[in-house]
Amino acid sequence: MRQTPGLNTNTDSSAELAAVVDDLLNQLNTKFTTISSDLLSKMDDMSRRLDNLEAQIQAGDGKGSNASK
Repeated sequence: MRQTPGLNTNTDSSAELAAVVDDLLNQLNTKFTTISSDLLSKMDDMSRRLDNLEAQIQAGDGKGSNASK
């Protein structure tokens, strides 16, 4: 069976394009996963800081009401 040179080149180009696209998608997936993890970590940190701030405010309110009575 004889193959035409143009068909073989076209198949190689398609395979190369598929490999490049697959690599690009893997890179994007890795970056997305990293950014998602960083974002969740920062949100958890902000949540802890807000909880601490709320506790400090409530503790301050309790001291202030006792002092005024």
